[in-house]
Amino acid sequence: MNKPLAKQAYGKIIEMILAGILKPGDLLQEAKLGDELAMSRTPVREAIKRIEAEGLAIQEGRFLKVRTLTIPEVEEIFFMRQQLESYCARHATGISTDILKDLESRVLTLQRQGPGEEDEQRGIDDDLHYSLARAAGNQMMVRAISDLRRRTCMFDHTQVPTRFAVSCQEHFDILQALRAGNGERAGILMAEHIAHARDAILQRLSTPSQRLSR
Repeated sequence: MNKPLAKQAYGKIIEMILAGILKPGDLLQEAKLGDELAMSRTPVREAIKRIEAEGLAIQEGRFLKVRTLTIPEVEEIFFMRQQLESYCARHATGISTDILKDLESRVLTLQRQGPGEEDEQRGIDDDLHYSLARAAGNQMMVRAISDLRRRTCMFDHTQVPTRFAVSCQEHFDILQALRAGNGERAGILMAEHIAHARDAILQRLSTPSQRLSR
């Protein structure tokens, strides 16, 4: 098994899910995806297995499909994220000034550029949340947060476009609280940020026929 190829196939399929090219309910077919990715079926098969293990696909009869999260699942995921990530934000006051400065600069640049920068939007979101989790010093929490975030990662701003500008401002406010050494405020802001993301996703799930311009 060519592990680098499987990792590459995994990354590309995840990108297709994040970009909305593969939508909830779409089939994950080895042959078709292999053709689209110009890869053999073996690395694609391994990538699909990993995606299924991470909760982004579900077996229905003979078919494996991109998974549609239920409302109770979303509520459970975000409840856990709220508890863990607000704790991490409260305890991230020792985060490097250089990391804060870099994240602030990237958030401000993204605000100016707008929602067209999809890769950077996802990159900043990941880097900010993981940087705060790592700064809290609990590696088990980092892994748990990563798993929970992965289960809703398809709901980026292409699926919930109203979140883009608001999320940028919320991220900036959290960073400013940490720059001021106010961990308690950072924790409160993080809890609110995650609650707002949850509510936007629940709203999106309540209108499954909605089609967004891309």
